[in-house]
Amino acid sequence: MNKVGIVSYGSYIPKYRISVEEIAHIWGEDATELKNQLQVPKKSVLGLDEDVVTMAVESARNAVNLWDGDPKLIGAIYVGSESHPYAVKPTATIVSEALPTGKEIMAADLEFACKAGTAGMQMCFGLVKSDMINYGLAIGSDDSQAKPSDPLEYTAAAGSAAILIGREGIIAELEGTYSVTSDTPDFWRREGATYPSHGQRFTGKPAYFQHSIDATKGMMNQLQTNPSDYDYVVFHQPNTKFPLSVAKMLGFTKEQVELSLVCRHIGNTYSASSMLGLNRILEKASSGERILMTSYGSGAGSDSFSFMVTDKIEELQAYPFDIEYYIKRTIDINYGLYTRYKGLLK
Repeated sequence: MNKVGIVSYGSYIPKYRISVEEIAHIWGEDATELKNQLQVPKKSVLGLDEDVVTMAVESARNAVNLWDGDPKLIGAIYVGSESHPYAVKPTATIVSEALPTGKEIMAADLEFACKAGTAGMQMCFGLVKSDMINYGLAIGSDDSQAKPSDPLEYTAAAGSAAILIGREGIIAELEGTYSVTSDTPDFWRREGATYPSHGQRFTGKPAYFQHSIDATKGMMNQLQTNPSDYDYVVFHQPNTKFPLSVAKMLGFTKEQVELSLVCRHIGNTYSASSMLGLNRILEKASSGERILMTSYGSGAGSDSFSFMVTDKIEELQAYPFDIEYYIKRTIDINYGLYTRYKGLLK
């Protein structure tokens, strides 16, 4: 059987940030209590000249530049998002043109709430493994939407992550992938609605936790592995509390999860969330280490992956535009600028 895995990765996070205190001040909420609950002090915000497309292009270019290969060898691009700028016009075609890849390529936009990016990863793994393409690029990119004063507003952030998948130059070999899906309506946005709705606490136990647990257990049962077999584990990050809680339920330690918690610095980037966590681990991992990643998307489903890091990882870890660079590149804004940048005034 052909080996398949990650050959490169790229990330992008806007530089603007708004704090929980700033949002709470506007709505008369207790910022200290909110910070304790969410464990997300600030979130990333798009600039006026940015959107899901520009972020997807930046993360894709970072992945291709890190790989230093020919973009024309990429046979598929899938962009997962729930905030594509066009209702009818693919984001993936713009990314393809920007790289550039050439016209002989599969390209499509995907939607499955916060796991649309990992769904793209599965599609690329399958296409590469079946020899239909040489390389596939999966991107999760989102400008997360939240109604002003809604609890989601404190964490709904912006960011993008790209994963390049192939057979040559593998830095993290895929050992297996496992998914669970159900019709669990914990989060939705009807056609024409500006902001999404959610099922409050219903989004926790029967939605996020149940699907994350079932997918992760399914993956480990399939591979006959245990939590102690993994050096790192990544979960979807709507806040800092949820991934730490589900890790504990499954028998993982806080230390196994800690490095992946990009949300602690930038909030919930939806389709990019778990993929950014994976990218941060790839920036630090060593040969022979094992990584488990489980995404979650409302509606609802989870994709779980197991990777074994190879000795080629070190060749890609000197790239200057890593996640730490984007975390440190920060400009704080007030709620007035946030309103302008997010286009909240209609």
